Amino acid sequence: MGVHRLDRAQARRIAIRAQLLAAPRPTDLLTVVRQLTLVQIDPTAAVAPSADLVCWSRLGSSYQPTQMREALERDRTLFEHQAMVRPMDDLGLFLAAMAASPGHERHREWLLANDSFRRDVLDLLGRSGPLLSRDIPDTSAVPWPSSGWTNNRNVTQMLEFLVLRGEVAIAGRQGRQRLWDVAERVYPADVPVIELEHARRLRNERRLRALGIAREKAVVVPGEPAEVGDAGEPAIIEGVAGEWRVDPAALGQPFTGRTALLSPFDRLVHDRVRLADLFEYEYVLEMYKPKASRRWGYFALPILHGDRLVGKVDATAERRRGKLTVHAVHEDLPFTPEVTRAVHEELHGLASWLSLTVEGLR
Repeated sequence: MGVHRLDRAQARRIAIRAQLLAAPRPTDLLTVVRQLTLVQIDPTAAVAPSADLVCWSRLGSSYQPTQMREALERDRTLFEHQAMVRPMDDLGLFLAAMAASPGHERHREWLLANDSFRRDVLDLLGRSGPLLSRDIPDTSAVPWPSSGWTNNRNVTQMLEFLVLRGEVAIAGRQGRQRLWDVAERVYPADVPVIELEHARRLRNERRLRALGIAREKAVVVPGEPAEVGDAGEPAIIEGVAGEWRVDPAALGQPFTGRTALLSPFDRLVHDRVRLADLFEYEYVLEMYKPKASRRWGYFALPILHGDRLVGKVDATAERRRGKLTVHAVHEDLPFTPEVTRAVHEELHGLASWLSLTVEGLR
């Protein structure tokens, strides 16, 4: 097998198509999540909750947040795990890792010391679930020690461990709060358990199909890995150091670009090193910075146009006023009249989807 040689434009187009951000748009939510493999959940909603914004970027105004809730809570075609929405079809890829959890000795010791607490939680959920964490009594024998916000949050910590172990699952949400239940009432019965190493290989293959092109090894980040191991086939990108892995099914496919506003947590921009390599684009989520230190805004939305990331939009949804306020549109590349028109159309489309009107757009 030879090494595929690509220029940056070819690599970008592979990545964009894989993330369903080329034309034409996909038409249903399950297709989107199956291809992306995950949609990250984040509570920040300066414009809209990130998971909904990711789906809107693909599906447009045909997507409504109720579709996500129904898929998670009624149809069970999706499930929530480790702050990610995933296809229920992929559950078997996680069961072996769940059975081996937790991996840290300190975590195992805490669970062992609190085995009666664990059984109390499972018994209560079995009788009365789904429940909010505040409805579950703390019967811990040993408190959870932490120097951070989880210190002595024993019920929440136990539930997190039980989810990782596959004994408890997230059955839905009440507002932003998770509803917890025993796993057998959320997950389908008799899902085949895929052996751990085989599951890792399959997850790498799924991840590469979702990304199109990626590094064999990448910087370790919290949540879903960015690397894909030896999945796919080797590739070299002109002007970029090192070797990549490419999904062979993505090679030689036609590309028709479109304009899209992206969540800061969108998988196209999530790996900042890959983002700089492929798109020569700089992005930092500045919500954690002091206002005076921000260049682009609290929750700036990357702007995709064709096969380039061309700027950022600093906007806020002010629902009480009925406005999507555009504070600034930052041009990384000088906008042509066509790009300006397309970005304005997307902003008006976003506002309409949110049942708002645009304010501040020049």
